[in-house]
Amino acid sequence: MDFVEKALQVYLNRLKHYHKVSWEELADVKKIDRTNVELLKQKEGELILSKIEPTETLVLLDENGKEFSSVKFADWVNQKLLYASGNLVFVIGGAYGFSNMVYERANEKISLSQMTFSHQIIRSIFAEQLYRAFTIMKGEPYHHA
Repeated sequence: MDFVEKALQVYLNRLKHYHKVSWEELADVKKIDRTNVELLKQKEGELILSKIEPTETLVLLDENGKEFSSVKFADWVNQKLLYASGNLVFVIGGAYGFSNMVYERANEKISLSQMTFSHQIIRSIFAEQLYRAFTIMKGEPYHHA
């Protein structure tokens, strides 16, 4: 999926113009029975939580999260940047979602669509929507309302 990585890099580079952005992909959990979904989610959750600081605002990209239009998402991002404590951290889960401990730690959940996307391609879609949000906040013509 080279095209997914290329699209992701395009939008991450564009985002740097607006805000400090870092992107981290966690390694797959190794040496466990991958058919044991609960154990897989637990191990992925432990890995995710090990990367999150107590002061950071954790936002899960989750199918049961709140949905926004692009303009409303831009407003939401703007409010979070103004009032959230610490960094705003968005997390895309693995193929089976998040563990209970990640849900418990999360400050919010958002959904990009009622449709299902692979967790690989959603990276590019989310990066584009985040870029779109910043262009909306700045009143730039990228988004045609």
